Amino acid sequence: MSPQASDLITLGHRIRHFRAERGLTLDQLGERVNLAGSQLSLIENGRREPKLSALQDLAGALGVELAELLSREAPNNRAALEIELDRAQKNPLYGALGLPQVKVTKGTPMAAIESLLGLHRELARRANEAIATPEEARRANTELRERMREEGNYLPDIEELVEERVRASGHVSGALTHREVSVMAEQLGFSLVYVNDLPNSTRSVTDLVNGRIYLPPASIPGGHGLRSMALQAMGHRLLGHERPGSYAEFLWQRLEINYFAAACLMPRDASVAFLSHAKAERELSVEDFRDAFGVTHEAAALRLTNLATSHLEMPVHFLRVNGDGALQKGYENDGLPFPSDVTGSIEGQFVCKQWSSRSAFTHTNRTTEYYQYTDTPAGTFWSATQTGVTDAGEYSISVGVPFAHAKWFRGRETVQRAVSRCPDESCCRRPNSEAASRWAGRAWPSARLHANVLSPLPSGTFPGVDDMEVYEFLERHAAE
Repeated sequence: MSPQASDLITLGHRIRHFRAERGLTLDQLGERVNLAGSQLSLIENGRREPKLSALQDLAGALGVELAELLSREAPNNRAALEIELDRAQKNPLYGALGLPQVKVTKGTPMAAIESLLGLHRELARRANEAIATPEEARRANTELRERMREEGNYLPDIEELVEERVRASGHVSGALTHREVSVMAEQLGFSLVYVNDLPNSTRSVTDLVNGRIYLPPASIPGGHGLRSMALQAMGHRLLGHERPGSYAEFLWQRLEINYFAAACLMPRDASVAFLSHAKAERELSVEDFRDAFGVTHEAAALRLTNLATSHLEMPVHFLRVNGDGALQKGYENDGLPFPSDVTGSIEGQFVCKQWSSRSAFTHTNRTTEYYQYTDTPAGTFWSATQTGVTDAGEYSISVGVPFAHAKWFRGRETVQRAVSRCPDESCCRRPNSEAASRWAGRAWPSARLHANVLSPLPSGTFPGVDDMEVYEFLERHAAE
């Protein structure tokens, strides 16, 4: 057995430990195994890899089995701390600081080792919890969007898992009930507990020790219903999520639990049957899909994008746009030219004023969807847009398809039509020459600074979550 598979530093410590137990010096042990004391010192310090024959000789001279000598466990607590410190000092994270390594000797006090190690652990902790800069967040979002475009926004493994769990809950048809969601939680070993003091930075908190999922007593404005929040929490467990190691991994986990929750509320087989029938009748509608399964308009729109390409054989696009015209989230595999920055990110970019996702804000009747055809440099697209309002302001939800697929949707007969030349700035971004000549240099507007422009994402074990608040919350409720 070669020590290459083991840790040379641990091996060295084990040899030194057994040598000290036998009261042997380096030279005395070296003489027994035909090694110079200086060579043996290099082995004990983890700087030289001994041959198998030398290891067998050392094991024999020390009176231990070879397997025991090669164990990956430190021989004692001090050795374990010395090994951890040695590794920490060789870590690139420490090396980047340009500081010298501290050589630990036999006379180094235990307190000094613990103090140094504590500093290294804190350095590693802060690095692991490093904030995600706005640029990092944009790049991660872009990569995620491109990945989902390649997948057709469809995750078959989660679909299969959902079908299994929903059937096990006893659900047969219609909207998934709160009781069936509770049954799903119980089958995982959890109970749903509704509390008024959830940390402000969380939607839910899962107590893995006591098997509880803490939820608010009422839905959160913006479409985060109690069923959805409970299902998202369960999704983490069913999908085997570990603590995210990067912001990109955090985003992927969030996408997966949102997908899981939506697929539970609108199960694939029932949804495909509903949508296929509507398509055959040329009456596809997000409104009808929403009402049939008792979910929010946004949830129904996103779920339609999951199933449209894989089961209805049509490309599709989705947008959520703020009242000021900024794109909050979007997906397309139909060629709609989203605005983007140099990183490829679309979040925060202003969509064309001619698109229905913005013109819908001027529509008088907002109780139903607004339908529009839009001619763009990439072709003509049809879309259905629904507006809404939260505490943060107005927003619109749009789902659309290329002109050739509009025939399957209710609202295809609309006479509303617009022309968009974006990204040509003369379309809706550049003022006309007459207005520009009249007002250039004669106006001084005070700009509204968007909070996310300069602020990095909050740090923490999970981005945006206050660890202290969460742990204090769990302490309060653990004794109940």
